[in-house]
Amino acid sequence: MKTETINAEGRLTVQPGCLNIVASDFDARPMSYINKAGYRTGYEPELARMVCDRLGLEPIWHNLPMADFYSSLDGGKNKQYDVVWFNQAITPERQTLVNFTQPYGLFDEAVLVRQSSCVAAPEDLGGQRVGGLADSTNIALVQDFSGAKAVPYPGSDNVLPEMLAALRAGEIDALIDDELVLIVAAEEDDSLRLAFSLPTQAPFAIGVSKSQPKLLQKLEDTLAELKADGTLAMLWAKWIPWKSFPYLVAADTNLP
Repeated sequence: MKTETINAEGRLTVQPGCLNIVASDFDARPMSYINKAGYRTGYEPELARMVCDRLGLEPIWHNLPMADFYSSLDGGKNKQYDVVWFNQAITPERQTLVNFTQPYGLFDEAVLVRQSSCVAAPEDLGGQRVGGLADSTNIALVQDFSGAKAVPYPGSDNVLPEMLAALRAGEIDALIDDELVLIVAAEEDDSLRLAFSLPTQAPFAIGVSKSQPKLLQKLEDTLAELKADGTLAMLWAKWIPWKSFPYLVAADTNLP
């Protein structure tokens, strides 16, 4: 572990020795979830631990409403958080609020339906109610489905179970979300199926407060190191083995 020595005038994080992360406690396996022992794990939390280990920081996660993710980084003198790190795709709107690191993954989106549904493609969603996370890149795609009606659900710890329950009960006809999350949901519930995927290749990255350029650079450099030495590829293979790693890997990297 490297220990970062940043002076008081240019300290790396708001709390010396710690990286305070804005996230959510909701189950988003395999990306992020809290297991039965109360331990946060998944592709993103384990990557966060690796990054923090190299920077000599302790990761501390904070469960905030998704609507408050980006505004929470504007704390002025009472600033409490350093980064937003929870299934966040880079978008032009979000880039006006934070600086993003390079992506640590490219991810597709998908639509989940009941087994009895005939939906198999976007054009089949005409007149259908499509649920999704409010203000997300997922639900924004519904406008491209001719005749479909978007049904937004506010972000909360239970938003995914709530949306899945609404789908099962027929309150919505389809659910749009990150493909990885919906694959897990379909595998765990025989009454649901993945209707189709959308090859959006959304770049997920860490959102860093614009007031912390030194932290942005440290995170950027560390992610680059993890990509270059094969560590990120091995983490991907552990948590997302059914999808190809989206970045080039050095020829001498030993992958499982």
